[in-house]
Amino acid sequence: MAETATTDTVKTGDRITALLADADVAGPQRPWPRYLVDATVFEAIAKLLGEGERDMLGLWAEAGAVHLALRRVGEDPCVVSTPVIDGRFPSVGVRHAPAIRPERAIRDLFGYEPVDAPDLRPWLDHGAWTASAPLGAAGPAVPRDPADYQVLPVRGEGLHQIPVGPVHAGIIEPGHFRFTANGETVVRLEERLGYVHKGIDGLLTDAPLDRAAKVVARVSGDSTVASSFAFARAVEAALGVVPPPRAVVVRGVMAELERLANHFGDIGAICNDAAFAIVLAHCGIFRERILAVSAAVFAHRLMMDMIVPGGVTANVTAEGAKLIVETLDAITPAFEEIVRLYEDTPSIQDRTCGTGHLPADLARRFAAGGPVGRASARDFDARRDLAYAPYAGRAFEVPVLTAGDVDARIQVRIREVAASMKLIRELLRALPGGPVFAALPDGTEACEGIAVTEAFRGDLLVWLRLAPGRIVARGHVRDASWFQWPLLEAAIENNIVADFPLCNKSFNCSYSGADL
Repeated sequence: MAETATTDTVKTGDRITALLADADVAGPQRPWPRYLVDATVFEAIAKLLGEGERDMLGLWAEAGAVHLALRRVGEDPCVVSTPVIDGRFPSVGVRHAPAIRPERAIRDLFGYEPVDAPDLRPWLDHGAWTASAPLGAAGPAVPRDPADYQVLPVRGEGLHQIPVGPVHAGIIEPGHFRFTANGETVVRLEERLGYVHKGIDGLLTDAPLDRAAKVVARVSGDSTVASSFAFARAVEAALGVVPPPRAVVVRGVMAELERLANHFGDIGAICNDAAFAIVLAHCGIFRERILAVSAAVFAHRLMMDMIVPGGVTANVTAEGAKLIVETLDAITPAFEEIVRLYEDTPSIQDRTCGTGHLPADLARRFAAGGPVGRASARDFDARRDLAYAPYAGRAFEVPVLTAGDVDARIQVRIREVAASMKLIRELLRALPGGPVFAALPDGTEACEGIAVTEAFRGDLLVWLRLAPGRIVARGHVRDASWFQWPLLEAAIENNIVADFPLCNKSFNCSYSGADL
């Protein structure tokens, strides 16, 4: 009987659950558990993660420990923690490639060595910091030339390199791209980010709750609503606070307006990179109308700092709700016409269809979220699969395509625009009465909270440990870009150099969100 049970456990892909069966539970972390394991178990879990038993939701550190967030399809996530012994911890990246860059960030920030890690090059530390490992030992820094960086070697006949950035032609964030090409065909792309490192983890450490909320809201400005939403939910989970029903619905309206604004911007920008500027012009107008109505209703175009632990700081009046619906009604037929123009124009279809293909297995391995993952057959949306209010119990379309190319990423955004418009109308029709804020308890005990929201790029995670007095003892924010940037390197292979802007914009990863 015992042998049969073990075989069944292995067949159902439940070996990680078996490893955690005897683990101590740290706490209180809500709503999902955090397990304490030794290095041997942590290493075994990393191996199974690499075999596909779980999706990795995040990897981060604090003083003396490393934390790994995991999710199995159909189950709530969990966090697995292991102590750092003599400044070392088992590498996850050696067994699971999506963990490589987070491990490099941990090494820069804390000085912890991932044992057997495949890549120990600095990630965030470009040699200009005043201290090495600023969140760890904080020893004296050894200044070095920021340009002194070893790109990975590529060997072959007829290859040449094209360096791009970190300063770009447009008003965008800095990032360096090193292309290795054979003629016009890209053989390999390697990215170097970290130029907009802001010290987010350090700014959150020991920060009062209100200040921490503002820091999280500014990790990546285009996702400020989603970031604040996740932060508020993590705090509320930790403290056991339930925000008022009206506040929850208003949060949903804000989140969908943010999604609309960014999807309109992305659709237009992708087409513009294929010299189809008419779509950019019209989508720019649609985006501006969403930002304008957001400013009219919430007094801020990006709705920054509107979502706070306990509720929201801005309400939706009857006039505001009417204005939002009228704006959507005006945009809908015009956007549908632009979509028809995109789909009926062979020259733009020739540029987007088949370009920048991301294989489904890579999207699945990297747990790619948002349009990047859903265009490559990964059927995941945190609003549905890690359901939270106001989405829990609601039916809405989550478009999933299989082509995995630029066109598929556009089509996912197009369908999500329609789904978001429908959701906003439904939320406003069912807007309950009552207050929009619930007071927080004093917080006299240490506690932990974790939350994931669906930003326009994909799932966004916030983990917090709160100290007495509403102080964030430690916090971590993980933008979807962490797991999407490496996939852009794969998607551009065997495409021509001139198609990189098209592929890059179809991903639209955040430099800032990955440069914590």
